[in-house]
Order: sequence, then structure tokens, then C-alpha cells
Amino acid sequence: MKRLQADYLVVGADAMGMAFTDVLVTETKASVVMVDRRHQPGGHWNDAYPFVRLHQPSSFYGVNSRPLGSGAIDVQGWNKGLCELATNSEVCAYFGQVMQRQFLPSGRVRHFPLCEHQGEGRFRSSVSGEEWTVEAGKVVDAAYMDVSVPSASPPPFAIDAGVNWAPPNELPKLGGRFERYVIVGAGKTAMDACLFLLAHGKDPGCISWIMPRDSWMLDRANIQPGRKFADALNRGFSAQARAIVEGTSYRDVFERINAAGQLLRFDDDVWPTMYRCATVTQAELAQLRRIKDVVRLGHVQRIERDAITLDQGTMPTSPATLHVHCATDGLARRPAVPVFDGQTITLQSLRTCQQVFSAAFTAHIEAAYGDDDAVKNELCVPIPHPDSDADFLRTTLANFLNQLEWAQDEALMDWLRRSRLDGFTLPLRDDEGPLPQTDPGPVMEAIPKLQRMLAELEDAPASAAL
Repeated sequence: MKRLQADYLVVGADAMGMAFTDVLVTETKASVVMVDRRHQPGGHWNDAYPFVRLHQPSSFYGVNSRPLGSGAIDVQGWNKGLCELATNSEVCAYFGQVMQRQFLPSGRVRHFPLCEHQGEGRFRSSVSGEEWTVEAGKVVDAAYMDVSVPSASPPPFAIDAGVNWAPPNELPKLGGRFERYVIVGAGKTAMDACLFLLAHGKDPGCISWIMPRDSWMLDRANIQPGRKFADALNRGFSAQARAIVEGTSYRDVFERINAAGQLLRFDDDVWPTMYRCATVTQAELAQLRRIKDVVRLGHVQRIERDAITLDQGTMPTSPATLHVHCATDGLARRPAVPVFDGQTITLQSLRTCQQVFSAAFTAHIEAAYGDDDAVKNELCVPIPHPDSDADFLRTTLANFLNQLEWAQDEALMDWLRRSRLDGFTLPLRDDEGPLPQTDPGPVMEAIPKLQRMLAELEDAPASAAL
């Protein structure tokens, strides 16, 4: 067994591991060993469907030190007028360049792809069988929130022999071979599969969408960075806080946030019970609404050659139908654990669904705030990935509280304002002069209201509060 030494062992060269290592290498002189089970950096992007694009602007994704994309505004398509969204291949190439042109040339990062970490600093090559042990000052778990995608995860339901099915990765090859398509899943992957078929001219009448739960969605127009969108960002932020303060009930709060355009829903007659940070544009939502055969009979239990069994009934199918598996729990709701725990750092979201920002922020706290875990954990309070509509309120409150904690530290606020990955903390000024700043007043009013509402919920099903 070969022995290595490093200040940090980072387990996972996915987006979070790369973002953490980037800040660590930039702000310290630490040495790093990165171990990853895939053949190249980028994590789940290596397994994602080829037509996927970022769900947020490229301008605040990736690593802090290197821009992703050109900063362009899309001039056509369903994202027209908004910041560009990198494609799957662009993201994979980007992380490869960060590794090959920045990390490795620094002489302080060693990368071991196609290796399985076996715990206690030991890892093994899945190709050669070679084994290593690392004497590291700290171990960074960058895989705790590992993203799962359908191509790498079996369907969570039975499929009989002879049934035509595929993950969304196969749609570019199989999209023209079938009379009908059944999209299984209600999340962003299912939305992307539907949009892919519609974008390539498929009649919405030949698409059935099995939607176990309707979802609240974010309007991507409201999460755009920079001066051009600063006023809209501040208006939306304030409108959401006011809706919380003025809402007379649980349901009324959501109705007000929906009316303000901060949350979108697929069908105004169906109450969404899921929230998983899915983002769409108004144009994409209009396309999705063209699909009329939406099946709300719960989760799929089994697909046979001529019938699909669901929790609450059955629906017909046929050998001329392609069943598209989009039912993977992409970002599972992992329990929150302390980010800093002695010699272990566990990367988690510190701002809802902003994994790379959170990883970079964690690295800065590690680099700049000494050895007191209690102090660092006060600044790094994890926000578990949301799942239900009630989780929208929980994560909103957690975001408010974390931001208020950070605002007490002017040096930290200066770092946030300069961080490329922070799309929401506006710098005080740019080349054109001062930028409009968010009024904290509505947030300060919203916090006690959210705390009361969540205390009343007591983790009960959201339907009990309607």
C-alpha cells in the first residue's frame, strides 16, 4: 500500500469538491489529495442526459476563481432575455480545465480518478487495484449530498420484460421511434424530458406525464445576477417577504407568493405539495402546460406491456410506447450534520439549492476562521434539501437566518460581495456606480412570522395546514 501525505483529503471531485478545493488552494497554501470514483471531475454531470443545461445562470456556477461561460444573455429560445445556461458538455469541459490548468499545475493538488474511498484515509483504484492510504490533516466529505441521476440509478418500480423504457439520456437516440411517450416523474428531470420532446416537434397529445406530486417552481427570471437584474431581484425578495408577513394562513402565504410571481405552479386548480427548487421560465411553463394527459395517481409500482400500475389505480400502455424513467431522487434530503467536526468537514448546502456556493463559502470559513469548530459552525448552518411545500418555508427561514448571521461580519460580507458564486449578495458598487441594496426591513418582519407558522406545523403533513 502506497502512503501519501496532505493537509486535506477531499473525497469527491464533483461540483462541491471542486468549489471547495478551489477556494482552499486560492486562499491558503494547503496541499490536497482528491479521490473520485469517476474518470474525470464533475460528478453527476458525467452521467447526466446530454440535453441538460444548468438550472441557474452559468455566471454563478462552477468554482470561484474561473468564469463559466461568457456572461452572455440568451437571444433566442425559451430562456431568451436571461443569462446563459451552460450545457452538460460545457460543464464537464469546464471542470476538466479547472483540474488540468489550475489545480494540478499548482503542485498542491493530486487527483486520483476511478478510485473508491474505503474510509480511514484508504482508497483503491477500481482499474488497477492499487491501494493508497493518506495521512491527512482533515478529510472533506464532498459526496455527502451526492446527486443521483436516472442513467446511474435503477427505476424505483418494477418493469416487465418486453417493456420499452429508458432514462432521458436515450431520448436523442430513441425520440423518433415510438408513437407515444410516458414521462415518469414530477421533478426537473421530467420537465426537461417533456421540454426536449416538445422542442423537437412532438405533438403534446402523444405525451403522458405521470406526476405523483405537483411542484412549486421558481421563475428563473427572478434569480438573475448583476446590475441589469438588480432591481427585479430586490423587488422579488421584498415581495416574498411581504407575502409572508401579510398572509393570513399557510395557504394564503403561498397564494400571495404565487401571485407575486416568486413561485409558479403547473395547474392553478391543483395544490402543489412538492418543492425541490426546480426552475423554469414562463415560456417553458407555457410549453409544459400544452401536455394535457397528466396522470395524478401516485407513484408507479409496475409497468407491464399493456398497463401501468400506480398507487391509486392503473392506466393503459402499449409496446409502441417509450417509458422515460425520470423518477430518481436526484438530491436526497440528507439529515443535517455539523459541517466542522474535528478532523472531518462535511459539505452541505448553506443556502438552499446553492451547492457550489455553499462549498466555496465553507472553504473560506475553514481558511479564515481558525480552529474553533463552534465559531465556524455558527457561520455554516446546513439547510437540508427541500422536498415538500412546507420545506419552502423552512428553507426560506433558514436562508434569512444564515444571511443575517453573515451580515454581522463585515469582512465576511466583503468576501460575499466579491464571490463569483454568490448570485444574491450584490456588491456595493461596480464600474457604473452604486448598486441598489436589499432593504432588510421586510425580512426582519417575516422571520418571526415564519417561526410561528413552522412551530404550528410541527412537521405535520402540509395538507393539515391548508
